[in-house]
Amino acid sequence: MTVRDRVRELARAAVITAETTFRSDQYRAYERARERETGDGARWALEAMLENARIAEKKGYPLCDDTGIPHLFLEVGEGVTLGGDVLTALLEGVADGQRALPTRPMGVLGSVPERLSQSGGLSDDPAAVVPPAMVVKVVPGAELRITLMMMGGGPEIRGKTFRVFHERSAEKVIREAANWAAEAAGQLGCTPIIPSIGIGRTHYEATTLMLEAIKDGDLDRQSDLEKLVTDTVNATGTGAIGLRGSVTALGSFVRVGPARASGIRVVCMRPSCAVDPRRATFVLSASDLQERRSAGP
Repeated sequence: MTVRDRVRELARAAVITAETTFRSDQYRAYERARERETGDGARWALEAMLENARIAEKKGYPLCDDTGIPHLFLEVGEGVTLGGDVLTALLEGVADGQRALPTRPMGVLGSVPERLSQSGGLSDDPAAVVPPAMVVKVVPGAELRITLMMMGGGPEIRGKTFRVFHERSAEKVIREAANWAAEAAGQLGCTPIIPSIGIGRTHYEATTLMLEAIKDGDLDRQSDLEKLVTDTVNATGTGAIGLRGSVTALGSFVRVGPARASGIRVVCMRPSCAVDPRRATFVLSASDLQERRSAGP
């Protein structure tokens, strides 16, 4: 098998895994939430979500009808040579996975005005929901690590990217983002959420850091900043699917990047919904890539 075929196969599998499977830390977070939930209706909702996840994994069904937009985060080791053939294969594999599952066909057709107004109709092809530009980060080592994240529409509607005046207080910045998340939780509907927050120097950087927070986030390991966000959201009492209860957030993911000498920090907050983050990661070593290139078709 050529490197291109291998990457395409792995990307296809990643789409299906991300769409149909809870990670182990998600299962454990839901089980912890169920145990500490004080509201009967909210506890029932949490149990139903766990059962939904088990059925989705067993039968290969999407975790949610809103199957989302694929986002790709590439971590390229210093010892890796990344060619255009690998990137092309990656996009082809994502399209293969969308068609195989299939994901929900949500691609809007037409000219720029027609796409903006959604007046040109929808494509029947699930793969018409194309990924935006890939995020590429150079890291130490000799591996190519690719993470696929499926981003649903509800959290995007309730997300926010804006400047926060820090007033020389880290807590001030985090609390403002936490308050955004608390407000979003009451509007989103598909709670419990996982507020995902990136803090940087520009809107692009803050959004990229938010994606990186989702990529690396672990509900079994929470920092003090992440706990502060979670506690703020849980204090609203919104509960699972708005049924009132003690668990509105399963946890939080926060990533803080470089800072510039300025009175503001740019903050991106996404209230990842009850099935998020839907992600899957695969890794290829530099030697494996080289061996497969040398082997030829």
